[in-house]
Amino acid sequence: MKALVTGGSGYFGSLLINKLIENGWEVGSLDINKVTDLPKHVSFHEQDIRGVNGLKKCLVGYDVVFHNVAQVPLAKDRKLFWNVNVEGTRNLCKAAIEIGLKNIVYTSSSAVFGVPEKNPVTEKTIPNPREAYGRAKLEGERICAEYAKQGLNITIIRPRTILGHGRLGIFQILFEWISKGINIPVLGGGQNIYQFVHASDLANATVKASRLSKSGTYNIGTSIYGSMRESLEALCEHAKTGSRIYSLPMKPIQMLMNITSVLGLSPLGPYHSLMYGRSMYFDISKAQNELGFYPTYSNIDMFIESYDWYIRNRDIILHGNKDMSHHRSRLNEGVLKIFKWVS
Repeated sequence: MKALVTGGSGYFGSLLINKLIENGWEVGSLDINKVTDLPKHVSFHEQDIRGVNGLKKCLVGYDVVFHNVAQVPLAKDRKLFWNVNVEGTRNLCKAAIEIGLKNIVYTSSSAVFGVPEKNPVTEKTIPNPREAYGRAKLEGERICAEYAKQGLNITIIRPRTILGHGRLGIFQILFEWISKGINIPVLGGGQNIYQFVHASDLANATVKASRLSKSGTYNIGTSIYGSMRESLEALCEHAKTGSRIYSLPMKPIQMLMNITSVLGLSPLGPYHSLMYGRSMYFDISKAQNELGFYPTYSNIDMFIESYDWYIRNRDIILHGNKDMSHHRSRLNEGVLKIFKWVS
């Protein structure tokens, strides 16, 4: 089998490429940037997802496309959210139809659900995104559904927040603070139940989804999780740097996070301020029953593994390549420095 991974230079795309190679696939990567750690024998296609004619040439010869190209919440660019996440997905589906490629696995987002009215969230829960990124990802799902009616076999994967070795972005700030013994804030006591998914588990689910003979949608997350406070306290205990968890009032801090994000003073996007203090967790029984998906990492396992990887690679991260994807690079703390002083 031959697979093309769009967004292959991104955090999850790069891990998925390695997982596919482990499973004996022949793999290509499509991105606008070529990374230095691209495995040997992986064909690289330098192509913008917004160019449909170029896409058609890149898709020729592949059996499955794993579609991971996306502008993530950290980008905070509504125009890019739409052009890349929506129109890019349309271009990919259109190109696939025109050349006769039948199978696409689309990596969506739990952001399509916004703040759910109740948990656990299932595949039958009606999406209700509350910010630009979530709305764009949901529109991408709708485009997939349209093309599924035209004969494409499209599986939609909705992951919870992804963790794992090499995951940076917002988590790099968290790990750096803990490494220095800085106290970590939670909102409203941190008792909100929050589920994550390890990148390796997500990759396994995605590969399994590619073997389906029909279109479908699956929510993917760990099966062992708890409150945000519980996960962060376990990480602080593991790190043994003196970091502690403290609570801040939810409403005024969320308002501050939103304002500073809009003004460009914070690395956080609207989705982060929306969900950090709120509960969200998936019922993954459909993925278990139909994909044979059984996650191997708990929330706490993920945090500890990700933190330990960061500590081992800290010097390279702080002084290395800054031109990586948002989830593979460090961020400027911006106004978040205030929380250091508050603690």
